[in-house]
Amino acid sequence: MIISDISSFKGSMMCVELCGGGLTQDMKIYIHRDIIAANGISRGMEISEEGADELIRQNDLRRARERALYLMESRDHSYKELFGKLEKNYSEDICFEVCSRLAEIGVINDRRYAEKLCRQLFENKKLGRYRVKQEMRLRGLSAEVISEAMEEFAEEDDSFERLELLVEQKYERYLVDRKGVVKVKNALARKGYSYDEINAVLDLYDLDFDE
Repeated sequence: MIISDISSFKGSMMCVELCGGGLTQDMKIYIHRDIIAANGISRGMEISEEGADELIRQNDLRRARERALYLMESRDHSYKELFGKLEKNYSEDICFEVCSRLAEIGVINDRRYAEKLCRQLFENKKLGRYRVKQEMRLRGLSAEVISEAMEEFAEEDDSFERLELLVEQKYERYLVDRKGVVKVKNALARKGYSYDEINAVLDLYDLDFDE
């Protein structure tokens, strides 16, 4: 194949036109200008199909890396979570190369992320242990990493006091009748607190309503 033309397309992207070889018609591929420069691509140059595929791969790799860094700037992601988001638009090989490199240089760090997320879910959202585990699993963290983060947090955590404060700040006003008590129990259960934890805190209130 011959590179018949190279022209500006959009922003830093260039349009590379290919003709000849096994092509039945001219083909256009869109490659970042830095990749064209790094590979010494020029008009009139002969390039194999494998060479063209490699340019496309390098371009996809660049785009996937930029997308990954953008996602990591907005918030931390686990390796599995970030891989899944990239996989919607890029091949498995590209996703693996990008995520593995980011993990290697410390941009992705599941243990650091788990520790930060664990504290956020417990302290800011005031979730119970069951819900915290569930949320962390949904973020693609392994059982081992979740267990380590929760064990470390548990050393300084008082779940009873946290639940007591949550009820006082958000749910105490509903504890005026049986219907309200049921509503509060259901809400706390959805937050991941156990039956025993909920009852232990509600036992602090006078909930013996007359029939």
